[in-house]
Amino acid sequence: MENVIVIGIAGGTGSGKSTLIQRINEEFADKITMLSHDFYYKAHDEMTYEERCQLNYDHPNAIETDLMIEHVKALKEWKKIERPVYDFTVHNRKPDETVTVMPSKVVVVEGILIFENKELLDLFDIKVYVDTDADVRILRRILRDVQERGRTLDSVVSQYLTTVKPMHEQFVEPSKKYADIIIPEGGFNTVALEMLNQRIYALLEE
Repeated sequence: MENVIVIGIAGGTGSGKSTLIQRINEEFADKITMLSHDFYYKAHDEMTYEERCQLNYDHPNAIETDLMIEHVKALKEWKKIERPVYDFTVHNRKPDETVTVMPSKVVVVEGILIFENKELLDLFDIKVYVDTDADVRILRRILRDVQERGRTLDSVVSQYLTTVKPMHEQFVEPSKKYADIIIPEGGFNTVALEMLNQRIYALLEE
């Protein structure tokens, strides 16, 4: 059985992390395995939509990280997993629906809070942090949530000020110290992206 290398990519909301992930995915397609922390937001079937809207989704307690840890460990053991499916438009996990994820030699795990949990952090062989100015991040967050997730501008700004910004300062920014590599501007940094891609190619060829 080949060794599985797990690369963790963290960074604040709107940092360019998703763009970095997308570019890596375009480069390697099915040669590597991608896993997002966002898939693991907890189910809240017991709540109404209005109640779910009030939850703090930027706190570590909002995510079922224990399940992700189990899944990353399984992938490292070359076992396939059934990951959850989360619907951001209704703030809830889709019941009885999963996606089969196959293992590969390189597994890329991404999320704003993946370096916050010590047990999950210890599973990463390479830790990358995407670092971008706060004003750029909030503008990208607004565009994403309005255009892709059906949110209103007022709700996005309110959420940013009440939960996103404080949680970033409490949990995300401090986790930067655990990174092996810090990439300014994420996927928009073509030099850093090329270097990371070359490292992944080398790992695949080992």
